[in-house]
Amino acid sequence: MKELLNTVYVTTEGAALRLEGETLLAEVEGSEKTRIPLHMLASVVTFGPVLLTPALISACAERGIAIALMGRNGRFQARVEGPVSGNVLVRREQYRRADDPDEIVRSLVLGKISNQRSVLRRALRDYGGEMVSATAAGLEQACERMAQILRRVQFADISAEQMRGAEGEAANLYFGVFDGLIRSPDRELRWQSRSRRPPRDAMNALLSFLYTLLTHDCRSACEAVGLDPAVGFLHRDRPGRPSLALDLMEELRAPLADRLALSLINRRQLRARDFRTMDSGAVLLTDDARRTVLTAWQERKREERLHPFLQEKAPFGLVPYLQAQLLARHLRGDIDAYPPWFWS
Repeated sequence: MKELLNTVYVTTEGAALRLEGETLLAEVEGSEKTRIPLHMLASVVTFGPVLLTPALISACAERGIAIALMGRNGRFQARVEGPVSGNVLVRREQYRRADDPDEIVRSLVLGKISNQRSVLRRALRDYGGEMVSATAAGLEQACERMAQILRRVQFADISAEQMRGAEGEAANLYFGVFDGLIRSPDRELRWQSRSRRPPRDAMNALLSFLYTLLTHDCRSACEAVGLDPAVGFLHRDRPGRPSLALDLMEELRAPLADRLALSLINRRQLRARDFRTMDSGAVLLTDDARRTVLTAWQERKREERLHPFLQEKAPFGLVPYLQAQLLARHLRGDIDAYPPWFWS
């Protein structure tokens, strides 16, 4: 089993990262804050203006440690990585299968919808007795309709385009009842609808931030097993978009990102005061709230879950890597189909 290495998140503007021997050294205003051996690092993620020395960038590239640069608002800006590795034969098969993606799309859509439905069912199980009857009924109806969509995707002879439509229908059902999962007393944290680029409310700001972190991990996983993160199956090719990373992310959004967002809100670790509205209307996390989210994200990634296909326990943080590895094995012909990751 691959070891779960650390990701360093740097949120302090003006911080400086440099190389000292075989160690990453982080300083703020000349004062040392932390040092981490390079062999324990998987990636470095910075937010806002942070200095990285050329020696550190070179050392990270040489050792396969990815560096992701985010803006102050957590939006992806750039990525620094070393030479592309991987089996050219696997990538050639990936490109070929991208032109005929039906079966892989089926697996991805089944995984995503099933996990979204599991999040709704878990909420009903844990808090159904405390919900207003109309809210609980809405969740039940959404779960039943999503079960019907799952059966259609799994058993009907439909095209990849039709499966994409089914995925969109299920997403509308899921987010249509998402407000019923929120138990915070803060009116500003209620859910209305999904909004992106920029997020227009607090919950969307939190989800978008977590999705950015998850995309980074999925992209790194694709590169680690030799797949091209830009060529996907569910997501169509678009210049500059890591379509395969977004594919892998779909089955993990609900159990990893959405549930963490709900936990932070419902446990009142984040309140309305932890978000700020810009003149443009965009809503962002405050600096302190962002640190709270990053700490919770790292803790969640260390939690272990039984992988339903491998029948081994693995940290949440390794699931993107394991799924990328299974996809590569399928493309090589080692397994008959790509097995999605089902959360329960």
